[in-house]
Amino acid sequence: MAATEIPEGQIVPFRSGFVNIIGRPNAGKSTLMNALVGERMSIITHKPQTTRHRIIGILTGEHFQLVFSDTPGYVHDPSYKMHQAMNRFVESTKEDADLLLLVFDLTEELEETNPVLHMLAGTEAPILLVLNKIDLVQPQRVEDTYNWWRKRLKISDFVAISALKSEHTAELLEKILTYIPEGPAYYPTDQLTDRPERFFVSEIIREKIFLRYSDEVPYSCEVGIESFQEATTTKGEAIARIRATIFVIRESQKGIMLGKNGSAIKNLGIAARLAIEEFLQMKVHLELTVKVRDNWRDDDRALQQFGYE
Repeated sequence: MAATEIPEGQIVPFRSGFVNIIGRPNAGKSTLMNALVGERMSIITHKPQTTRHRIIGILTGEHFQLVFSDTPGYVHDPSYKMHQAMNRFVESTKEDADLLLLVFDLTEELEETNPVLHMLAGTEAPILLVLNKIDLVQPQRVEDTYNWWRKRLKISDFVAISALKSEHTAELLEKILTYIPEGPAYYPTDQLTDRPERFFVSEIIREKIFLRYSDEVPYSCEVGIESFQEATTTKGEAIARIRATIFVIRESQKGIMLGKNGSAIKNLGIAARLAIEEFLQMKVHLELTVKVRDNWRDDDRALQQFGYE
């Protein structure tokens, strides 16, 4: 039975709750939340630590509302205050969760040093183990991995899925609903997230940086939205005029971001503008600048400005 189907003659109580998604970097957490919510809430790249913030995605059905929380991958040895802040986002999910989804990439090694083991020890919220990327492993790997985890944590249940291909995500949703308490909706039924459009615009730009630049450059960048104004063109079309600043930590990185004769930043702007137009469903005029902000990843004031504190 699908999550929204109701047996004839049966009264189904409304359920609402917080479902927090945790796991190591690149486990597929953002892909999973996007698949469950049915909207592109989190940016996705093949590189670890793409997600830096806790992002809410809201799925409302006729008789339920699930508030999903996508979190950064837990960093084993934080190198910067930014990493520490990212870990705090993850740790905070233990406090307000009705259910924890622990996502594990089946192609990764099982390690006793996995910091998620220590973080979840003694948690009171039920843990639903989500074994991701079943399309890349043999069936025996699923059973062995589940047995490994249940010997180390109090696992309530597990589901093996492919978040990228949306395989068994409907089954996962059914299991999630069995753990959610009865209660009223927390958000309006048409609301998809608690983040403003400016946040998602900055995330889209950052995603394009991850996809178009290599080495340390994407990890050294942060995006700030300087202005976001909606207007109407002379033809009566809606347009968003956006000015954004890309902050890097070294002058050499600024040169890489700009490229020869500004070619790299121009191509980045085109890719970002097209994605933002798709997201906002309107024309966009995007202006990008690059500035050096030394050591922002360890600067308390900068981290607060960028939403890490």
